[in-house]
Amino acid sequence: MRSRRTLTRPRPGTRAAALLCLAALVWIGALGAGALPPLGPLVDPIRGAWGLARSADLPGRWEAALPGLGAAVRVVYDERAVPHIFAANEADGWRALGYVTARDRLFQLDLQARAGGGTLTGLLGARALPLDRESRGLGMARAAERLVASLPDTGDTRASLEAYAAGVNAYLDHMPAWELPLEYRLLGRRPARWSPVRTLAVLLQMNYTLSRNSTELDYLRAAAAVGDQAAAALFPLHWPIQEPVQPSRGEPRRLPLVVPPPAAPDTSAGAFLAFLPSRPHGPRGSTDADLGSNNWAVAPWRTLGHAALLAGDPHLDLTLPSIWYEAHLVVPGVVDVYGVTIPGLPAIVIGFNRDVAWTFTNSEADLMDYWAEVVDDSLRPTHYRLDGVWVPLECRIETYRSPRGDTLAVDTLRFTHRGPMRRAGTRWLSLRWTALESAGETAGFHRAARASSAHEWLDAMGAYQSPPQNMLVADRAGSIALRTTGRFPIRPGGGRGDRMHDGTSRAADWTGDWPVAEYPQSLGPAQGFLASANQEPVDPREQSRYLGADWPAPWRALRINQLLRGDSAVTPETMRRWQTDSRSARADWYVPYFLRAAAAAVAALPDTALGHAATLLARWDRRYDPESDGPVLFEAAMRAASEELWDELPPGITPSGAAFVALLDDPSNRWWDNRRTPAVERRDDILARSLKDGYLTTIREYGPPELLGWGWSRVHRIDIWHLLRVPSLSARRIAVSGGPSTISPSSVTGGGEGASWRMVVELGKEVRAWGTYPGGQSGNPVSRRYDDRITEWTRGRLSPLRFPRAAAEVPAASVLLLRRAP
Repeated sequence: MRSRRTLTRPRPGTRAAALLCLAALVWIGALGAGALPPLGPLVDPIRGAWGLARSADLPGRWEAALPGLGAAVRVVYDERAVPHIFAANEADGWRALGYVTARDRLFQLDLQARAGGGTLTGLLGARALPLDRESRGLGMARAAERLVASLPDTGDTRASLEAYAAGVNAYLDHMPAWELPLEYRLLGRRPARWSPVRTLAVLLQMNYTLSRNSTELDYLRAAAAVGDQAAAALFPLHWPIQEPVQPSRGEPRRLPLVVPPPAAPDTSAGAFLAFLPSRPHGPRGSTDADLGSNNWAVAPWRTLGHAALLAGDPHLDLTLPSIWYEAHLVVPGVVDVYGVTIPGLPAIVIGFNRDVAWTFTNSEADLMDYWAEVVDDSLRPTHYRLDGVWVPLECRIETYRSPRGDTLAVDTLRFTHRGPMRRAGTRWLSLRWTALESAGETAGFHRAARASSAHEWLDAMGAYQSPPQNMLVADRAGSIALRTTGRFPIRPGGGRGDRMHDGTSRAADWTGDWPVAEYPQSLGPAQGFLASANQEPVDPREQSRYLGADWPAPWRALRINQLLRGDSAVTPETMRRWQTDSRSARADWYVPYFLRAAAAAVAALPDTALGHAATLLARWDRRYDPESDGPVLFEAAMRAASEELWDELPPGITPSGAAFVALLDDPSNRWWDNRRTPAVERRDDILARSLKDGYLTTIREYGPPELLGWGWSRVHRIDIWHLLRVPSLSARRIAVSGGPSTISPSSVTGGGEGASWRMVVELGKEVRAWGTYPGGQSGNPVSRRYDDRITEWTRGRLSPLRFPRAAAEVPAASVLLLRRAP
């Protein structure tokens, strides 16, 4: 089968720039992970890298024949390269989505599936072996196979997975030589064919990113240094500042949190810890400088246009190409849904239809528990002890192969009835993780896309399991709702999941799951708005059952709710502006403590450096704007305070910000005393010294502040890396507003996390929407659609999203006709 195309010739300037870029890539060998392949194939004018310029732009009109297609499908690309898919049935729509996603994002599809399935070595060689061992060791490859095998033959999930796979594979069969992605040419490899198992691998990789945790191990490391009681307070069940997902009495509330002073090490924790991997050494992280997602919705009676508004702002790893792919699917009379999908999934994950809009933030609930097992052989166990009986372990041989098929390594994995095991010296741990037991998430997205009200949408997503999400939804009737949704295990006796369990008894196993009715949630709140920012879902005084521990700081939630409470005439433009709001609730909380400590210290003993530091900090408006010098000083002071405060802990361990907040109200607590000095310090001693140290450190690094070297944009930049971290294919050193724990958060040193998709939807008589992400629709670095949205994203702007009812309404930049194969 062949496809028929009418090619649009790239502009001469585009072609010239592309050739220069590719020539540079060939010569610099920027992968940094082994030798490049021979140059001959790369410079072949048709099959080599030069041929990529030929596919840089979408063809004006093209056709392809797809096996299994029920009827012809028309795909119309708009001026932003978004495919609008018009199909006769949903299965055909998923085939078409698989086809167009493969055309634009083939290497990304393959890489994500390999990451989740533990087969990166087959593409990247031995350097990827540790990553493959990690994912397979967690049971992800086994789970993907078992979950697909468990799907009913006639169910929606299997049908969509198979249709999507057929679409991807049809593109592979049609792909001309010049469209082979650059990455395969640089690696000397070919793409693998798609299957439903690979889609499950992509889902599991997302779970790996969003739902794995190691709170039990962090607690053990801390307990081995400062004792059980102190460690428990350093990673507490609840934050002392409550601004939960489920609204609670209108205003933020305080909870008591007592942090016991450091005590004698817990020897049992130390003995267990000796066999676990150590944390990397290095500077201790700044306290509670979290990076995460946001969403909020406003009821019509609080908006200027008297229509519900919804904003979505998920924060994830930023890559080129982007983690998201924008698309629109229309099946007349069945579904009309627009939004973003993750390449590899037959679903619109975040988006809107003609009546409803929805978005997510991650819920940091605890879905992963560990059990300490007793085995018959500490080196090569074959049985584990359970209720007084030796039970056989399930063994699975995992073979890791090179791109040429050579065996790189062989592992024997072992599984209890709970899940995969890992060795900790002479001890063995087993793991249970909800992600390994759920395959039906795409069906939930399909049902939700057909919903006509917020209530119907929530019902459609009721069976959703993993990764857990704070699901926000609004509809044209004016309803807004928010629910923390996922599979939340119930531990025996109301117990916790952030401690190691006894593996020798089934009595320690999970006893069930939370019913949907008990999930943290709010429908039609009296306050007229809802918001989530990864914070604790519910005030523990209203729901005490264990849901998780060591929650992210509530700073972003505090700021979002502050903005929402202060505006009763919200507009779409207001929502867009808030997405890049740079004011820091975290700085609002901590700065007064630093200033009071500095004032007391200078009054007792004049100190020029400390006085200058306090003056600079006092005049800061607590916004992380590009030209501001306050953020640089504040973050330096916070890092210094963290090093002083937590000096009893091993390197690499930074306790929850909740403990720091609690200690601010306990000025004589022994934690404030730095054991490395002869004096006995109190809170204000440490804070004043940290502010001065931060000031002097910043001068050493950037010069005196009057030389204007402290501007946030000079110090703080972000990187959007290519998937293989090729520098010349990445967007580096981008200046943005925002910083740690602001609504648009990013780390002090930049890094590669941020707003992966910004969306605002107005649900009026007609649905209107705006959105963008940092990247472009194409995965081809030569294409102008590879990174054309980054400037817009950097400036906090959003593009109007075309939402046509018919193909004829789209100003077509390209048209693809998919027809039934003979």
